[in-house]
Amino acid sequence: MELLEQQASVLTQPPRPVEVELDERAARRSLREQIAKLERELGDVLVSAYPRVGIDVWVRAGGGPRLLSLGELERVRDALAGRLRGARAALAERTAVEEENRRLIERMMLAPARHKFVRVSREDIGERGCGHWEVRPRLGLIGMLMGWWQVKLSSGCPLSSGSRHEGRDPVPPGVAPLAGGPAQPKARAALA
Repeated sequence: MELLEQQASVLTQPPRPVEVELDERAARRSLREQIAKLERELGDVLVSAYPRVGIDVWVRAGGGPRLLSLGELERVRDALAGRLRGARAALAERTAVEEENRRLIERMMLAPARHKFVRVSREDIGERGCGHWEVRPRLGLIGMLMGWWQVKLSSGCPLSSGSRHEGRDPVPPGVAPLAGGPAQPKARAALA
């Protein structure tokens, strides 16, 4: 009987609150490790995005050197996770557009007449440089009238415009200007 009364009294007593001891040092270490992992992954996104521009991977400092509280560390971690998701999404979207542009170049090569005057630059496919693919008529107006189309690959960046001597001394080195006349080459010392 006593055993039943003890069990009954145990069941009727309110449960004792469980005390959880928070090890702040371990929590900080865990959060710092998570932040470091997210920063590495953000750096990996930057490396895989090269040479593309416009993907934000900066890790901003929070106002100088200081010891962050657990709540601040969690906010930094959450902000990094959000930025990592955004950078990955931007990279995936840009990669999909670049792949579609590569397929467009392939279609242009196979059937230039279907893609008259279409132009795709190297930047559009994720490559550096100034070149571009363009469907043009072969032999100008005659080719356009005859339906002779071709894909031309430009040779690269255009030459800079303007005068060759703009902003520089018009007299090349080794030439001495004469008073009142055009520049003449300097005379060499006579060999004796």
